[in-house]
Amino acid sequence: MHIGEVAAATSLDTQTIRFYERKGLLPQPRRDPNGYRNYDPSIVTRLQFIRAGQGASLTLVEIATILDMRGEGVTPCTHVRDLLSTKLREVRTRQDELAALGKELEDLISRSDRLDPVDCTDTEFCHIIARTGVAVPPSMLDG
Repeated sequence: MHIGEVAAATSLDTQTIRFYERKGLLPQPRRDPNGYRNYDPSIVTRLQFIRAGQGASLTLVEIATILDMRGEGVTPCTHVRDLLSTKLREVRTRQDELAALGKELEDLISRSDRLDPVDCTDTEFCHIIARTGVAVPPSMLDG
């Protein structure tokens, strides 16, 4: 299969396929005499797996590890389950952080409803959020 055919079969663009190839997620395809990539049809299933892994929030490095394990004859299912469990814990932590932030935002909005902009005594910023002590979760800080 040429790269355009693979792209059509997977709904991926050719640049994405080349990117996965450069990252080592795909085996190097054979080259036709004219230099065109000629992929084995099994590449479609592999690309679908890569996209499904990304949909489950796995990184390309994690997906590459799974593919390598399978390539070495190791069944990666226990490893995948561990990865997914870690991702779920991360999601739940993030949900808790977002819920706390939502509460803080509700409190600020409620506070703003009780304050008159004319009475703002904060000369540098805004008295709605100045000196409120809003706790920002570490995952929401830049850097």
